[in-house]
Formats: sequence, structure tokens, C-alpha cells
Amino acid sequence: MLGIGTLAKKVFGTPNDRLVKSVRPIVTKINDLAPEYEALDDAGIKAKTVELQERARAGEDLDKLLPEAFANCREAAHRALGLRAFDVQLVGGIFLHRGNIAEMKTGEGKTLVATFPAYLNALSGKGVHIVTVNDYLARRDAEWMGKVYEALGMTCGVVYPQQPEAEKQAAYAADVTYATNNELGFDYLRDNMKAELAQMSQREHNFAIVDEVDSILIDEARTPLIISGPAQDRSDLYKAVDALIPELTDAHYTLDEKTKNVTFSEEGNDFLEQRMASLGLLPPDQTLYDPESTTLVHHVNQALKAHTLFHKDKDYIVRDSQIVLIDEFTGRMMAGRRLSDGLHQAIEAKEGCAIQPENVTLASVTFQNYFRLYDKLAGMTGTAATEADEFMEIYKLGVVEIPTNRPISRIDEDDQVYRTGREKYEAIVKAIREANEKGQPVLVGTTSIEKSEELSSLLTKAKIPHNVLNARQHEKEAQIVGDAGKLGAVTIATNMAGRGTDIKLGGNVEMKVLEAIAADPDTHPDEIRARIEAAHAADEEDVKNAGGLYVLATERHESRRIDNQLRGRSGRQGDPGRSSFYLSLEDDLMRIFGSERLDKMLSRLGMEEGEAIVHPWVNKSLERAQAKVEGRNFDIRKQLLKFDDVMNDQRKAIFGQRREIMEAVDVNDITQDMRHQLVDDLVETYIPPKTYADQWDGQGLYAEVLDKLGQDLPVIAWTEEEGVDADEIRERLYKAGDEFMAKKAVDFGPENMRNIEKQLLLQTIDGKWRDHLLKLEHLRSVVGFRGYAQRDPLNEYKNESFQLFEGLLNGLREEVTQKLAQIRPLTEEERQAMMAQLAQQQAAAQGRVAPAPTPDTDEAEPAGEAAAGFNENDPSTWGNPGRNEPCPCGSGKKFKHCHGRLA
Repeated sequence: MLGIGTLAKKVFGTPNDRLVKSVRPIVTKINDLAPEYEALDDAGIKAKTVELQERARAGEDLDKLLPEAFANCREAAHRALGLRAFDVQLVGGIFLHRGNIAEMKTGEGKTLVATFPAYLNALSGKGVHIVTVNDYLARRDAEWMGKVYEALGMTCGVVYPQQPEAEKQAAYAADVTYATNNELGFDYLRDNMKAELAQMSQREHNFAIVDEVDSILIDEARTPLIISGPAQDRSDLYKAVDALIPELTDAHYTLDEKTKNVTFSEEGNDFLEQRMASLGLLPPDQTLYDPESTTLVHHVNQALKAHTLFHKDKDYIVRDSQIVLIDEFTGRMMAGRRLSDGLHQAIEAKEGCAIQPENVTLASVTFQNYFRLYDKLAGMTGTAATEADEFMEIYKLGVVEIPTNRPISRIDEDDQVYRTGREKYEAIVKAIREANEKGQPVLVGTTSIEKSEELSSLLTKAKIPHNVLNARQHEKEAQIVGDAGKLGAVTIATNMAGRGTDIKLGGNVEMKVLEAIAADPDTHPDEIRARIEAAHAADEEDVKNAGGLYVLATERHESRRIDNQLRGRSGRQGDPGRSSFYLSLEDDLMRIFGSERLDKMLSRLGMEEGEAIVHPWVNKSLERAQAKVEGRNFDIRKQLLKFDDVMNDQRKAIFGQRREIMEAVDVNDITQDMRHQLVDDLVETYIPPKTYADQWDGQGLYAEVLDKLGQDLPVIAWTEEEGVDADEIRERLYKAGDEFMAKKAVDFGPENMRNIEKQLLLQTIDGKWRDHLLKLEHLRSVVGFRGYAQRDPLNEYKNESFQLFEGLLNGLREEVTQKLAQIRPLTEEERQAMMAQLAQQQAAAQGRVAPAPTPDTDEAEPAGEAAAGFNENDPSTWGNPGRNEPCPCGSGKKFKHCHGRLA
């Protein structure tokens, strides 16, 4: 009997069904336009783009242009790639344009779907960013879909690491730009460290379509992006502390695997104190509880985390004597990414690698706050429904499930739970053998490199040929995944299985064709393609008859999404397939989240060796455990965001101020405001409001004016004048400061003065912001302890960070005013001395002694020019040497007797 909810859904449809149904009329309109666009020639399609651009820039609503734009894009893609978008792909494109997440199953053509909303939104001329999870996909998609944009008369660019600046600026200036989330975030931070507008790469943040949106906006959102510079080197301390950790026993610390946290027990603290004192790391009269021991305690805690929470071949690998982190969600190496707060150095000490210096933060941003900069955001993935609440709460993104083009015919079996890991692996090898013997391709999902290699050795013993795909073989990823659908193929993969490369039954035709062309260059490519496509059709049929792709997972992941991604590799585009999960009570998820009750129950049931429990109830209880973990991870990300939101307001203010300064032709008004505000502060401090003249501190005000404004003014006399009030003194200080700076502008020249003020402002802002970030880092690390005093750490952080920011602004005004007051043009003697110093440095670089300066000659060159590109073999670089000076060629003769000799 059907439940009331199920019955209602059958009659009325789900909210998702109604949403999808609501856009069907638009799809019909696009289909009706198809004959008109098919009749256009290639030039006509480009002309249509120009017409649509003019209408969009004239203010016509993009929703009105959508049917025509989508019809034009569909025809261009058909001509450029031979792919004609299905109706469900148009539905996905419509929801992306509306700022939603389109959940589309694997193999439904998400890459092509993105071109429709990208094209439509690029008509406004503000640019569109398409975000991918790695550089390989960004380049591949830009090259592949670039043909569509070219056919439409639009430009397409790609951003990648270590890209030349001019190329990067051109990529961002394109109508559609493909890039990774990391590169976009780092370029945003780098742009806000530039000194001139012309050096900046990114334009406004108009519209972003995020591919694998769950991976980028959720999985990667736990750690902020940080641009850092080197700090103090403490490698010896890391090594000394690391040597103590193996001496610890389980009684010395408490490990909580649920929260991934580890803390020292009282016994552990006492043990460490004694050992550190004996090794001379802790002074005799000092304990670990003293404030002076803070750094030491921090090092010890990080070393303990490195040993207990971070495991080789699961969380990181050692490659070329360096620690390379592994993404727990994709299994890929994260080259160049480092753990902060000294944790990476602690792991380097543990593995005996060279310890890199710690870093100090120069700029940072979280992915949440970066992607919220966009006026409109959309995303695509195969698995988003389980995180729909988070997408709505953090990003205001709705999730819409797009129907598949063909019904899914994959069989999803119930989980099989075994008592021990050994029994589980025996059952897995048996299942793989059975599938392999009938030719069914098998994709085996594991959670770590260690486990993938353990299973590989079992299959090798069982003489089952197979491929292994993990972070060690990431260069061969596309090849291994492309072969995973071949008849009889067995592929072991960490969570990255198939990302970006479809697993097609019978193997990947394009890869086969490219390999065959490379092996046989004499035969015409069309002949090779025809031969391979014919053979592939037979292979595909054989694989379908064998049951399609069999996805076998060896463990459940903490996140249901990752399990669904793995399962989704099978059954693409209506293909047959099946999936099953093999679990044991020794698996991490089962062990940590209460398998004791289940173990007792299984014992009472009298399960025999090698027997599994299979029941829908087990699936449900596991899903509940996963939902708990997902909820906790969401709370962690939400907490991170709450703290970063505090910094984000300050970041926007500082970055906005920097941009305003760079855009301004003349920043004199800004520096004048800063000077006047500083005067206000000084007057208020030394001539407090509502006080009598005999309570004023004229001496203190005089000293501050001399120090901060660089002027020796009769301030003391002013404060003693009869009838003078604070406002009068303030006005006199304004006037004196303005006149002083106006004279400097005349001495330097207006153009030079403008440049000096602008550069000084930017440099001072950057320096103050760096110091501020360091203070916030320290505040963030200790503010949690306020909870013990029944005070909310977040409110405490907000209040104190605001005070620190006020201090930053006050310090900025003071430093800029003081530095501007101190600068002055060089005297002639200083200029000559600087010339001599430059000439000597240049001569030392050329390996000879520099001639002594001759200040009395009128033919001396302006400072710095002679030295800048000097070459003793090239007279054009010598400037104008005096006739009695030694010849710059190094001959030892006077210039007039050598190269300066008159003919």
C-alpha cells in the first residue's frame, strides 16, 4: 500500500518535476527556431551573435534573448563538434542561466550544456568564467568548446598556473574564460597586491558556471586560499620535537577520530616536560603552562597531529623528497598546496624530508567569499541533492535535478557487510573474478592509495590482470579511465574514478583513434577511424551483453556524494550496469560510528565465516551515519565562514580602497584627508574637549607635530595665546601642513609628486594589511578559549578584530603622513654620491675598478642612467663621459686620447 506522501507525488509530481515542466515551453520555442538557424551559413551565425550583442548591450533582458541565443549556440555546436544538444541539455542550460545548480548524471554532456548559458551571458560584454576542478580539464574544455565559441564569433581563453602575464590578461579579457577555482582565487588576491590598474588581470565578477560544483564549493571550502611569504626558519626545533613523539604511549594523549582531534593528557604533559628539560629544550625553571612556552607547546601539538591524524599514502605521499598532499575527495595530488600553522613542517620532520621555512600570510580568501563576489553564480554536478541545504544557505543556489536523456537501467544492489576486513577482501576478489570471467568490466573504488595497492596485490596473487589509478599514476589518468570500459578490464581507482573522462563501454573511441593514427601515420585518418568505429561497435555490444560496467566499492566514504559519484560511473546514457558496496565492521566509518551494537547483533545471529549481512535496513543506518558526518562537516565550514565573513568586510574595504587609489589620477585629496584626520586626533589628544587652556599639553603637541608632520611650528606659543581655542590651532595646523606639502609638490614636480603619493599609499596599505592578517591569525587561534569564560568566541573575535581594524586605519593615516613629511628631493652632492655608488656597483659587476667621480664637469650624466645598461664594448651605453676622465672602454687612457679622440 502506498504512503500518503508517495501517493501525492504520483498525482501532483515532486517540486523538482514541476520546475522542470515549467521550462518545457521555452525548449519548444528553441526547437521551433531550429529550421531558421539551420538555414543560416557560418557567417550568418556570427552575424546573429553581433545582433544579439547589440540588443543585450542596449538593455534588452537576457531572458527574452534566451530562445534565439540557445538556438544559435545549438546550431554552432552541431557544426563545430558534430554534437546536437538534447532537449534535457537545453533544460540544464536554462536552469544554469537562472543561477541554479543543475544536477545531471554522468555522461549527460555537462561540458556542452555550459556553452549555452555562457554564450547568452557573454552577450553583455562583461565576460563569463567557467570553473573546473583541475588544469587538465580547463585546457581540454577550452580547446574543445572553443570551437563552438569561435563558430559563434566569440573569443575563448584559458587560465593556468605560471601563465605569462600578457597571456593571462588576454584570457580574462575573452568573452568566455575557462579556469580552475584555485587559479581564479589566487589571481583575485594577486590583483589586489598590484601597484597599477594596467597590471591587473581580472575584470568584474559577472557570471561563473562551476563544474563539479560540490567538489569546489563544498569539499574544498574547508581551507582558505593563502598567498604567503617566508618567515622565521625553525627546522631544528621541528626535528627535535618530532624525535620525542614516538616515545609517547596511548596513555599520553587522547585521540578522537570522530572530530579528528588529538590532545595531550596530564600524564603526557608531565612526560614531555621531563624529556624536554633533559634535552635542554625547556629551561629548568619553566613549565609547559608558562606563557613563555607557547611556541614550544604549539610545536609539540603539531608534531602529535602529524603522527596521529596524518597518514602516508592516505593524506599525503612523499615524492622527490617532498610532502605532497592528497585531496581526500578526488584522490588527486595537490602540488604546491601546503598545510598552514606549522603542520606541514611537522609532517616533513616526521618523514625526514627537508623542512621548508614557515610562511607568513600576505593575503587570503575562502572559496565561499570569492564565489559570492559574482553577480550571478551557477553550477553543474552529478551529485548535489544531498548538500542542497548548504548550497541554499551559503550561496543562495537552488538544486534542480535534470532528467536523463535515456532511463537509467543500472542495478544498485544492497550493501554487503562482513565481520572482518579479511572476509570482505576475499569476497571482493571472488566477485571480481566472477565478473572478469564473463568479460564484464569492473571499476573498483577504494578510499586511499594504501588500500588500492593492498587490493592490487591480492588481485596479482589471484592472477587477475588489472590497472591501478591513484595519485601515483595521475599522469596516466585519462588513459586508464578511457580503458576502464573495455571487455574484461579491471580498474582499481581511488575516489577520482573517471572525473572529467567518461567511461564508455568497449573503451574510448577517440583515444583508440589517436593511438592508431600515431602508430600508423601512412594510412589516412578517415580509414583508421572507420575501421576502429566498426570494431568498437562490436566491442560495445559484447560489454553490454556481459552486463555493462560493474562498479564495486570497497568501503563507504564519509560523504554520500562521493559514493554516488562512484556509482554514477556506471549506467551512463541508458547503458546497462550494476553497483554494489562491500563493507566490514573494521572499516573506518563502521568502526568510528558505532559498529559495536551491530557486531553484537551479528554474533547473536550466529553469522558464519565469510557470510555477509545484506538488508535495506543496513543501508539506511549507514546513510544516517553518513548524514551525521556531513552535518558535522557543514558546521565546520559554516564556522569557518562566520569567522572569514568578519575578515571579508575588512578585506573588501582595503581592496576597494586600493582600487580607488589606483584608479585616481591624483591622490592628493586622500593624503590631505589623512593628514587632517591625524591633526584632529592630535589636537583631541593634547587639547581635550571641554578643558581649560592651563590643562592643555602644548609641549606634547609640539613634539608630535614635529615627529608626525615634520614641521617645527610655534605650537607651544599658539597654545599660550590669549583667546585661541582648539579649532583655531587645528586650522593653523591644517594650513601649515597643506602649504608644506604644496611646496614639496613644486620641488619634486607635480607628476613626480603624484606618483610618490600613490606608491607610498599602496605600499603602506599592503604592509599594514599584512601585519593585520597576522594579528587576526593569532587572535583566531586563541579566541576559542574565551568559551571557558562563558563568552561567545565569534562575538569576541568580531569585537577585537574591529578594534584591530580601527588601529590599522589610524596607523595607516599616521604612517603615510609621516613618510610624506620626511621625503625630500636629493641635493646635488647626494645625487653625485649616488651616481658614484651606482657606477661602482656596475663596474664591480663588470669586474673592473670604477673611475673616480668628477663633480666639477658639466658633462656628467643624470643619476642612474650611465649605470643602468652600461657595456664597456658598446659606446652607445657610455652616456657623456668627461674628456679628461678615463675612457669607459677600460684601456686606462683618458677619454680624449682614446674613443673621444677628434678625427
